Amino acid sequence: MTDSDSDADVTVVDAVDAYLQRKAVGDPDGPGAGTYASNAESILRRWADWLEGEHGVRSLFALEVEHMRSYADELRARADRGEYAASTAGTYYAVVRAFLSWCVRGGILETNPAATDAAESALPTAEERPDSEFWTADQRRRLETHVRERALEAATDGVDRDERRNRLREYAMVAVLAHSGVRGSELFRVPDDERRTGATWDDVDFYTGTIRVLGKSQRLEDVPLPAPARTPLRRYRVVLDPPSNDWPLFPTRHAPSIARRVREVLAERGRDEARIESLLDERTATQLARERAIAPPAITTEGARSVLKRLCEAADVDVDGDYLTPRGVRGTGTGDGEDADYRREATDAKPALRASVLEQAIAVPEEQPVVIDVDPIDSSEGDERSENN
Repeated sequence: MTDSDSDADVTVVDAVDAYLQRKAVGDPDGPGAGTYASNAESILRRWADWLEGEHGVRSLFALEVEHMRSYADELRARADRGEYAASTAGTYYAVVRAFLSWCVRGGILETNPAATDAAESALPTAEERPDSEFWTADQRRRLETHVRERALEAATDGVDRDERRNRLREYAMVAVLAHSGVRGSELFRVPDDERRTGATWDDVDFYTGTIRVLGKSQRLEDVPLPAPARTPLRRYRVVLDPPSNDWPLFPTRHAPSIARRVREVLAERGRDEARIESLLDERTATQLARERAIAPPAITTEGARSVLKRLCEAADVDVDGDYLTPRGVRGTGTGDGEDADYRREATDAKPALRASVLEQAIAVPEEQPVVIDVDPIDSSEGDERSENN
């Protein structure tokens, strides 16, 4: 459907701006309006971009139930891919529905196209999640044991540094997912969500035993990192040796993505194209990124799932032919339910004694055997979405 050419037309973007401004100054409908506006802004602006990109709809008056049904289908697809939890998809849709209800109350729209059974029925629900998503403690333990033993072997069997780093990376991934309340979408990069770029070393505080993530609430939260998650993560950091604290915990190994980031940052630093290509001819993008402290992108949620799939196959762990997802590694007793109470909204009063890059000097030497924990996610030299070895 094309936009209306009427002089009285209202664009989606203009209506969103008015809505956010109204909420930011305090909507009489309820308390906490300013906070709500900041959380809703990224959701509504991404929805507006998606609406125009997928359906060519810019006018609010051109919006129909079929468009909101399509949006619900999109959210469901992302939940199926593991990019969002079903509850997150529901929250995103609810924010858009609330905005459109405001438009109805203000006389801009006659009806709310999002508040219909035809549109909402496409949303994912918690009840629809397969039973195999959460594996048993024994199945998770088998995966953990496999990854831990591979990391231990790498410390004693003359494995080269790159392979040892990769095994410790896999171990740390599995350990963080299995022993903390951190979700895959909080730990890894979600390609279509500009706010979810993946956790960095600056987010980890080894002194307080926490990691700061963008939670489902769209607020920063400090999540506890128990010792079984901290120890593998700390030892992985020793061999990763990040040049700066803005380095992702789990960088992608997709060479084209790293090269693209290197080119972008060097251009921003004033290097001309010829000089950039000359530098890339002399060394790999990964080497240049380290040399110039250019943080590469984090591995994507899809890439992490492919790593888990590979590890599950290697560990001979499956459920009816399926594999353990990032959410499944965490299990039913970690991060959701009771343990979710231990999450706290992050404040500016973050402890000053943070783990700096120099902390590696007091960590376990590289030659010393490592103790490992679980957390799978990966590495890869192929398509960025599958990031598999």
